[in-house]
Amino acid sequence: MIRRRLLLLLIAVCVAIVIAVPLVWTLAPGGWTPAKVVMLISYLCAAPWVGLCFANGLTGFIARLAGGDPEPPAAIANLPRTAIAVTVRNEDMTAVLPPLRTLLDELEAAGAGDSFALFILSDTNDSAAVTAEEQAVEAFRAHHPVNYRRRANNEGFKAGNIMDFLDHHAGGFTVMLVLDADSRMSARAVLRLVTTMRDDPTLGIVQHLTVGLPASSAFPRFFQFGMRAGMRSWATAQAWWQGDEACYWGHNAVIRIAPFRAHCRLPLLPGGIPILSHDQVEAALLSGAGWGVRLLAEEDGSAEANPPALPEFTYRELRWLAGNFQYRHLLGLPGLRTMGRWQLVQAIMLFAGTPFYLVLFAAAAFAAATDGTSPFPAGPALAVTLAWSAALYAPKWFGYLEILLQRDQRERYGGTARFLAGMAAETMFTLLLDAITAVGKTIATAQIALGRRAGWAPQNRADRGVTWGEAARLFWPQTLIGIIGFAGLATSGWKAVLWGLPLAGGLLVSIPFCVLTASPALGARCARWGLAAIPEEIGQTRRRHSWRV
Repeated sequence: MIRRRLLLLLIAVCVAIVIAVPLVWTLAPGGWTPAKVVMLISYLCAAPWVGLCFANGLTGFIARLAGGDPEPPAAIANLPRTAIAVTVRNEDMTAVLPPLRTLLDELEAAGAGDSFALFILSDTNDSAAVTAEEQAVEAFRAHHPVNYRRRANNEGFKAGNIMDFLDHHAGGFTVMLVLDADSRMSARAVLRLVTTMRDDPTLGIVQHLTVGLPASSAFPRFFQFGMRAGMRSWATAQAWWQGDEACYWGHNAVIRIAPFRAHCRLPLLPGGIPILSHDQVEAALLSGAGWGVRLLAEEDGSAEANPPALPEFTYRELRWLAGNFQYRHLLGLPGLRTMGRWQLVQAIMLFAGTPFYLVLFAAAAFAAATDGTSPFPAGPALAVTLAWSAALYAPKWFGYLEILLQRDQRERYGGTARFLAGMAAETMFTLLLDAITAVGKTIATAQIALGRRAGWAPQNRADRGVTWGEAARLFWPQTLIGIIGFAGLATSGWKAVLWGLPLAGGLLVSIPFCVLTASPALGARCARWGLAAIPEEIGQTRRRHSWRV
């Protein structure tokens, strides 16, 4: 494992250097102005994450191709008594409960139903939602037993909800399956987790890779198409070099109750502030106590819903950013192992590098507007940008390559032509999206640095359209920054503008992007064309057509 970690580090450092050297060559002609220095520093600050992305993408790709045949399912015998713990807060229970009924039916059909019991752990505080929630649970009881508990407050957020359950309601259970309100798991995936825990008594958490659910809205369709490819290679790499010191994402995972209850009570942050993003801290605490945390990089049977539109996606990203940045207070927490501290650092890096992309663009625009003596180095600048982008998005591109190399996998996505069309659409979508969200993340980072406290509000999970007024109110800063930045680039000519479009073109179209990707009409067209369709959607379509025949 040490050799694997050193190899990954070597790859990451080499990639960062390989991009940094031509960047210096590109910037050096004409002398080092303050703007050029800022550009170089911005890249150097973002380089650790860029290098890690490429190293994870490459090693995950190789590990998946060399992985061989999947192991047969473990025998369903002597299963530990398992509590299915579903956390909810002001949720639409008509969307939460049906998948749970399906899961319980599948477990019963597999002969494992007696080993599982369902618990709905509510932190709902809206009176109307409480009434609807209680009525939905009572109706559910007509089909399956369910244990329902609602707290009077949201103390400790989700982590407090789970720990309260373990302290007062988990007697007689050995492990628990943690699910969010939008989680979907098949019995096969759940039994994979539980039997893995049963067969290795040193494990404290077994985390399943989670993919996006089929979506009708265009925004989650494109997002999850690319995320699925990237997370598959990323998670495989993480499992390869982290071993049983891997990550925990807070849901779609099985936890051994006794050690979790003993070691994972979260400390308060300075000022008595509760931790928002609990999962990585809990994994680090459990690993520090000598328990294994394993990631199963299997994508079948474990899914979640993605935000339906850009506003909800932005709110979720900013919540995660605020939670992950809290980890800076915990890096010196006693009892953590080196890999546990690294998990916290990695979570911070996920967002910490984003402002430097925006700073680099702003510095480039300033340099173009103020340096009238040196022509814009279009060729070298484009080469450096392509290399940077290739490394940054390497997990996704290696995930795509894995599919293209396997005929059966291409067929799962509807064939080569449909898959390539999805790749092209998703690439354009991601380039625009990342530029847009960089502004919000930069502003949020500055606010946190100035002492703003973050909260954790309930999420909207339902598809919806976005009006032009709402989009303009939310994304006018992106538009303004884009106009100013590209005006600066334009002073150096059209080549500079073309260079900036892949990097920051999304800023100029942030408002129409928000409206169009939330449009029901566009989502319906994408579904009809099968654009960016995932295997589960392809399978549903084929079953419908087969039934009609």
